[in-house]
Amino acid sequence: ERIISDVVMLLILLQVGLWAGRSIRFYLEMKQAERGADQVFAGSLDIINFVARMLIWSLVILVALDNLGVNITALLAGLGVGGVAVALALQNVLGDLFASLSIALDKPFVVGDSLNLDAYTGKVEHIGIKTTRLRSETGEQIILSNADILKSRVRNYGRAQELRALATIRVAYGTPSERLQSIPALLERIVSEQQNARFERCHLKTLGDSALIFELSYFAQTPSVHPLLDLQQAVNFRIID
Repeated sequence: ERIISDVVMLLILLQVGLWAGRSIRFYLEMKQAERGADQVFAGSLDIINFVARMLIWSLVILVALDNLGVNITALLAGLGVGGVAVALALQNVLGDLFASLSIALDKPFVVGDSLNLDAYTGKVEHIGIKTTRLRSETGEQIILSNADILKSRVRNYGRAQELRALATIRVAYGTPSERLQSIPALLERIVSEQQNARFERCHLKTLGDSALIFELSYFAQTPSVHPLLDLQQAVNFRIID
């Protein structure tokens, strides 16, 4: 009877472990289906799946040993001390690993986004387990620790729906008043001529020492830095004309 009882208990624990593993796998597959073809997210989900299954089966084994009459107190104490030692030795690696999982799940940025991280600016090329790689505008590759990225203030230009351009136009004091009053409408018409541009405002902002200073504000309705520069150039050429 004791042998049968132990076998039944082991089979029940085995089934519980299988159910728990399948449940986690089903949940992660649903998350993957929501994200679509994202290789970085898929790799992170594989790591989460492996760690979760390892924890489940470790717990199942410990419960089984305890029910079989094995004293697991010393074993748990040893595992606890060993776990603390390993965690201290690998704290930087584990910090980057959990930062990678946080980036994959929270998605503050994805491959292809243009980022500004403190003193670094570039386009995301790869999000790895330990590091994220950016390609700067000057061509070099910038490699940053995932943990350091999460501690930084990140500007993600790839998520910008619009980018603002602010221009200052100086006009001579001898310009007739009626011509000065026509300048805001003229600049609004110039901006409206451009594709993917949205005019915001134009005002005579300051009576300067040597010129009248107009301020023009408009938006590039394209989530990237370079089209904004192209738009600014086109607007400036038209203003000169």
